[in-house]
Amino acid sequence: MKAYRFKMTDGVARNPLVRLANPITTEIAADEHIAIVGPNGAGKSLFVDTLLGKYPLREGNMEYDFSPSETQTVYDNVKYIAFRDTYGAADANYYYQQRWNAHDQDEAPEVSEMLGEVKDEALKRELFDLFRIEPMLGKKIILLSSGELRKFQLTKTLLTAPQVLVMDNPFIGLDASTRELLFTLLERLTQMSSVQIILILSMLDDIPSFITHVIPVDCMTVRPKMERKAYLDAFRAVQVTEPLDELEQRIIDLPSDGINYDSEEVVKLNKVTIRYGDRTILQELDWIVRRGEKWALSGENGAGKSTLLSLVCADNPQSYACDISLFGRKRGTGESIWEIKKHIGYVSPEMHRAYLKNLPAIEIVASGLHDSIGLYKRPQESQMAICEWWMDIFGIAELKDKPFLQLSSGEQRLTLLARAFVKDPELLILDEPLHGLDTYNRRRVKKIIEAFCRRGDKTLIMVTHYESELPKSIDHRLFLKRNSSI
Repeated sequence: MKAYRFKMTDGVARNPLVRLANPITTEIAADEHIAIVGPNGAGKSLFVDTLLGKYPLREGNMEYDFSPSETQTVYDNVKYIAFRDTYGAADANYYYQQRWNAHDQDEAPEVSEMLGEVKDEALKRELFDLFRIEPMLGKKIILLSSGELRKFQLTKTLLTAPQVLVMDNPFIGLDASTRELLFTLLERLTQMSSVQIILILSMLDDIPSFITHVIPVDCMTVRPKMERKAYLDAFRAVQVTEPLDELEQRIIDLPSDGINYDSEEVVKLNKVTIRYGDRTILQELDWIVRRGEKWALSGENGAGKSTLLSLVCADNPQSYACDISLFGRKRGTGESIWEIKKHIGYVSPEMHRAYLKNLPAIEIVASGLHDSIGLYKRPQESQMAICEWWMDIFGIAELKDKPFLQLSSGEQRLTLLARAFVKDPELLILDEPLHGLDTYNRRRVKKIIEAFCRRGDKTLIMVTHYESELPKSIDHRLFLKRNSSI
């Protein structure tokens, strides 16, 4: 009789709030490497949390076999890196903009303090070299970029030598070269060690070759396990490309309120330098973004992309000491930053990580009207109608009354995207906007961005590590290297 590392039979969670639509029956053998796939909101994370014992069962049975491990607990044998980037001990007090506020970083631990016990020095050296961890060791953990933070998480977790490594969308947020390195490392781990890999993936058509089996999750139901090739063949056979022409036309036809600035220069940075202690993030950067231009901002992890955007959005205190103009108005010459922010729509991994308000999703969208984290000013009825319109555009209209923290990570990202678009901004700043979205929603959001850019005088700055995510309208590029730009 075959031994299974995980075996759940007719499992039903005790708590109805985390219960899937149907009882869970699944088996995972120790020699199988698994991809758990499904659309945003399908129930993937609920399934994994139930499988790992986070949610006790009301009905059914769960068995584990972590042989030859001395202990048989999930805690000792399974490590799980979740989608929402975490700052560990600092996370409970983390807030949006904290990364840019040097005086609030004193209590945050350094990377070296958070690595924990190292069981394999050779693996440590390999991982440090692979992910370029050495330069990070003296940095405060909250100063890491989204990509650097993911590298650190992976390194810390792999150093614990788990029996089972569960990773939620591990490749997102990483630059192309690091993605390739991580893929190679994981493939080697599956071939040369006892580590079992379980990936939770939103991109349904991008299953790494080292995966042996796929468990689809759809409509809050766990489907039967399939061999990788059989899954991919079935997925491609039934995949239907839904036309989005009507959606694009709705966006293009959206009337403008006409309250725009008249400056031809939307963003102007003159010899901007940003330093934290002895580290230089940006060095004498000159950059002009003109009205109607569509910019792709790229560069390796830690090159300063998010720092640059924090200057434009005035979330970084150092922006007031720099020579920066927005919409032809120099920063610090009297105009309220809140007046300027009315014309900017923005979403980023930092915003997603810090947005912990458990308000109904429509109120999260409405908070974009006043650039608040939370809803402190009640919108007018006409404004709420606009919020519902944009939620419908992003395909989440039915989620409007659902609390934000009960949404899946992908549904949260779609909500925050609607928040960025809701005031029809002149300047749209999108930092990794397709982060964590499934195959269908990636295509839908890309079409939304393309249609929005076809409207008069819209200016776009977009960050992504995937060339395929960029809209066709991109006409300018800025590539950042560490301490410089080209």
